[in-house]
Amino acid sequence: MASNKKYWKSVEELKDSSIVETLSKNEFVDEIATDDFLGDKETLENSSTSRRDFLKYVGFTTAAASLAACEGPVRKSIPYVVKPNDIIAGVADWYATSMADGYDFANVLVKTREGRPIQIMPNKEANGTTTARVQAAILSLYDEKLRLKEPSKSGEVISWADADNAIGAQLVSFKNQNKPVVLLTGTLASPSTEQIIAEFIEAYPNTTHVVYDAVSESGAADAMLAMYGKRALPNYHLNKAKTIVSFGADFLSDFHGGFEKSYVNGRKPETGEMSYHVQFESNMSLTGANADKRVVVKPSDQIFALLNLYNAITGNAVASKSTPVDAEVKKMAAELKKNGNKSVVLTGLNDKNAQLIAFAINEALQSDVFDTTNTLNIRQGNDVEVAQLISDMKAGKIAGVLTHNVDPIYSSANATAFAEGLEKVALSVALSTEDSATVNASTYALPTPHFLESWGDTQFDNVTYGLMQPTIQPLFNTRQFQDTLLKWSGNTTTYYEYLKAYASTTILEGSSWSTALHNGYYTRSIANQDTFKSTVSIASAAAELFSGAKKASGFELNLYTKTGLGDGRQANNPWLQEFPDPITRTSWDNYLTMSIADAKALGFSNPVKDNGAINGDYAKISLNGIEAVVPVLIQPGQAKGSVGLALGFGKTFGLKEEMQVGVNAYPFYTNSNNIQYGLTIEKAPGYHEFACTQVQKTIAGRHDILKVASLKEYKTVDPKDHHLGWNKPAYVSYDHQEVEANTIDLWDEHNRELGHHFNLSIDLTSCTGCGACVVACHAENNVPVVGKREVRVGRDMHWLRIDRYYSSSVETREDAKELGLSRGDTYKALETEAENPEVTFQPMMCQHCNHAPCETVCPVAATTHGRQGQNQMTYNRCVGTRYCANNCPYRVRRFNWFEYANNNQFDFNMNNQYGKMVLNPDVVVRGRGVMEKCSMCIQMTQATILEAKKEGRPVNTDEFETACSSACTTGSLVFGDVNNKEDKVTALAKDKRAYNVLDYLQTKPNVIYQVKIKNTNEA
Repeated sequence: MASNKKYWKSVEELKDSSIVETLSKNEFVDEIATDDFLGDKETLENSSTSRRDFLKYVGFTTAAASLAACEGPVRKSIPYVVKPNDIIAGVADWYATSMADGYDFANVLVKTREGRPIQIMPNKEANGTTTARVQAAILSLYDEKLRLKEPSKSGEVISWADADNAIGAQLVSFKNQNKPVVLLTGTLASPSTEQIIAEFIEAYPNTTHVVYDAVSESGAADAMLAMYGKRALPNYHLNKAKTIVSFGADFLSDFHGGFEKSYVNGRKPETGEMSYHVQFESNMSLTGANADKRVVVKPSDQIFALLNLYNAITGNAVASKSTPVDAEVKKMAAELKKNGNKSVVLTGLNDKNAQLIAFAINEALQSDVFDTTNTLNIRQGNDVEVAQLISDMKAGKIAGVLTHNVDPIYSSANATAFAEGLEKVALSVALSTEDSATVNASTYALPTPHFLESWGDTQFDNVTYGLMQPTIQPLFNTRQFQDTLLKWSGNTTTYYEYLKAYASTTILEGSSWSTALHNGYYTRSIANQDTFKSTVSIASAAAELFSGAKKASGFELNLYTKTGLGDGRQANNPWLQEFPDPITRTSWDNYLTMSIADAKALGFSNPVKDNGAINGDYAKISLNGIEAVVPVLIQPGQAKGSVGLALGFGKTFGLKEEMQVGVNAYPFYTNSNNIQYGLTIEKAPGYHEFACTQVQKTIAGRHDILKVASLKEYKTVDPKDHHLGWNKPAYVSYDHQEVEANTIDLWDEHNRELGHHFNLSIDLTSCTGCGACVVACHAENNVPVVGKREVRVGRDMHWLRIDRYYSSSVETREDAKELGLSRGDTYKALETEAENPEVTFQPMMCQHCNHAPCETVCPVAATTHGRQGQNQMTYNRCVGTRYCANNCPYRVRRFNWFEYANNNQFDFNMNNQYGKMVLNPDVVVRGRGVMEKCSMCIQMTQATILEAKKEGRPVNTDEFETACSSACTTGSLVFGDVNNKEDKVTALAKDKRAYNVLDYLQTKPNVIYQVKIKNTNEA
C-alpha cells in the first residue's frame, strides 16, 4: 500500500543528495531574478533580488503596483460589414470529421470560432479517441513555415494548369511505352481513395501502388495474410480479457493504433473484476508502466520466452532456449490456460514469424479477445514491396514516382539508396501537405490541403465508416490528392461529388448522406465470413524466429516511438516538442535509455544541477556501419544489455531551428525491424543538457500524495480502517489527542449548496499517463510554449502536468535503519528496486481549494475564490509577487517570466499571424509578470450556463465539461457539478476510493482523486 512505499521521481532521489534536498526546499529553481527586472531575457537569467527591491520598482505601494500591472497593449477589433450567414460571432461551431495522416487515425470533433478551427476532441459517439498528437494536429494546420503553398517545378512556382499538362503528358508517354510508374503513399484507410487509385491504375496500367509506413507493422499484416487470408491487422477486445500477456507490445500507445479505451473498460474495480496484465519488455513503455506486473527482459530473451510460452500452451516442442524469466513464463502459461478464451497474447516485434507464434497461441486458447473478423486497416505498409521499389529505382527500372505525404529520404533506413534511385527517375512528383527532404528531391511539388481543409472518408476497422469534411477554407493554393488523380485519370468529377456518390451507393445502405456527414460516421454491419483455413507452418516460423534470435550479440537496440512525437511527421509542432515524455518527463529530445547497471559499468551518469536541470554524457553508437552520437539517459526499468532510442527525431529539412532537435534513429531501422542486435557503445566527449522536469518539482518526502491498493485489499479491507485501511483519512494531533484532520479547521465554512459547485474527479486506476489532456489544455487555454532552454530551468508553463512516480517496496531510510540496514545496504536495496520499479501517474493541476493557501497571501487579491468552487485569477490585478506560488503545496502555479507572444526569442505559434489563428478568443493571452494556472476552464462552464439560460432550462446532467475531461480517452477525468445529485462526479466524490492530495493540510480541494487499484492476481 502507498503509505508503506517510498515514492520517487528520479534516481537522484534514491541517494542522500544535497541537490535534491535543496530543490525540495525551494519552490523556484532559480533565485528571483531582478537586477534589471524589466530588462531582456539574458540579463534576467543571471540576476537576483529581494522582496524590498521588488517593491521599489513599483513605488512601494500596492496601488502603484496595480496600476503598473493594468497597462497593456490596445487592440482594436473590426466588426463584420456583411456577416456570413453560418457564423455567429462569439459562438463556437463544432464539426464531425476524421483524421488520417498516415500514422494517426481518429474520428474527431473540431471546434471552430469565426471560421477558424481551434480545438480537436474525440467523437465519442463514433467511439473516437484522441492522443496528444491528434490534439496537437490543430496547430499543424497553421504551420506557415513547413506547409507547401504553391505548386512548383524544380523550386520555381508554376500554375496548376501547367503542372497538369506537363505531368499528364509524361504519364501518357510512359503508358504508351509501358514504362513502370509507382504511386507511393502511406496508409490511407480510405475506401473511396482506394477506388480512385484503382481507377487511376486502370487508366495507366503501367502504374503500381506501393504503401510505405515510416514505422512499420508489416510483420503483423503479413502474418494475418499467411494465417487468415487477408492483409490487415488483428483487433484486440481487451475489455473481454481476464489475462493479458504482452511481449513488447506498447498497446496503450502506438501498437496497432492503441487500445487504451478497451483496456481500461476491462479494469473497473467497482465491478469486482479486473484483467490481470503482465508485460515482458526491455524499454520502460507506457503499457509496461500500467501493467499489473512488469517483467524486465532484453529483446532476444523475449523471443525465447515467447517460444517457451508457445510450447507450454500447445504442448509442442519447437526449438528455443532457457531464459531468466522462464519461471514467469510457466506461471503465465498456467494463468492463460486457466482463463482460456478470456486470455490473449500480443507481441510488438515487427517480425512475421513472431506474430505467427502469438497468433497460434491465441488460436490454441480459442481467444475471444483476439479478433480476425473486424480487423484494423491503419497500418498497411508493405516492407517487401518498398524494398523492391528502392532496388528497382537504383537499377533504373522505374520511369516515374508519384509520392503522397511520405518522406522516405528522412524516415527510411535505406534513405541514401532511395535518394539515389529518385535521381534516376525521369518523372518525380511529390503531392504533399508539407515540405520535406523527399519533396525537395522531387521535380514537381504539388501542395495538398491539411485534413481539416479536406473532404474524405475513412475505414479504420470494418465496422465504423468515417467521413471527413473541411472545417476551414484552404489557407494556401492547394488541391486534394484525390482531385489530382481524378483529373489525371480523365474524370471531370470533383472529389466531393465522387465521395458523396461512392458513400451513398456503396456504404450507407440507403441511409442519409447528410445525417452521416453531420454525425461524422456510419456504423456498418459485417457480413458473415468463411473462416480461412491456414496453410502456414508454425514449426517453420518458430525455427526461423529462433535462428535469428540466437545470433544476438552485443547490446540490443529497441527502437520505439514516443507518445508525443510518434513517427516524426509533426516534428515542427511546438506543442508536441514541449510535451514531456510520460516516462522520462523529458521534452525537446530523444536519447539512449540505459539501465542503471550498464550506465555504471560504462561510466555514464546524469548529474542534477542545483537549479533542477539534468545533464547527460554522450555515447557513440555503431551498428552495421552506421554511427551516431546520442545523449544517454539512465532509465529505471531498462533491461540490462539493452538500450532504447526513439524514432521521429533529428528531422531538419524545413523545420524551424528550435525544432531541429534530437538524433535521427531511422538509419538504424534496418529492414523496418524495431529490434537490432550487435550495437556497440562507447563514451563520447562532452555533455548534453536535457529539458527534463522530473526533479524540478520534488515531493519533499511526502509519500502520501499517492494511494495504491491491491484488488484483494479493495474487496476485503475497510478503506477507512485506522490500521489496515487503504484509504485512511489524515489524522492530526489536537488537544493531545489524535483526531481526523477534517474535524479541525482554521476557517469558517461557507454554504456551497446554492448554485453550481464544480468538482473534478481523477481516477488513478484508469489514467494511463497518455497526456492527451495536457495538449487539450494547451489548445483551449492559450498556454504558451517557452522552448527547451526555459523548460530546462523549470519555467515550463503547462497548466496541467502528469507526474510520474516510481515506487519501491523498500521503505524509507528511517524504517530501513530500524530494520538494521546500514546506509550502504539501504542504498543498494533501493537501487535494486530501481531496476524494475512500479510506476504511477498522477495528473496534477490547480486543486481549486475551498480553503486556498494562495488566496490568503496575495497582497492585491488577484487570486480569489469563486462562488462555483473555482480558484480564480484576475490577471489585470496580478503584480507578480509570486507569493501565491510559494504558498501552494501542489506547485501548480506558473509565472510569465517573459512576453511569450510577439517575441522573436520565443518563435513559436504566438509569434506569427498563422499560428495565432489557433488561439481561443474566449481566453486572454497572458502578459509578462503575471501568475497563471488551471481555471477549470471557466469559459466553458460559463458558456454552458449561458446556453441553458438562453434556452430557458436548467443545465443538463453531466453537461459541464473541461478541456481535459473531454479529451480523456479512458474516462479517468470526470468533471461536473456536485450540487447536481445526478452528475457522475457527485457519486465519485463520495466513493470509497475518493481522497484529496495532502488532505491533512485541509485545503479542501475541489479536485478529488480515486485510489489506484492494481490486480496483483491475489483476489
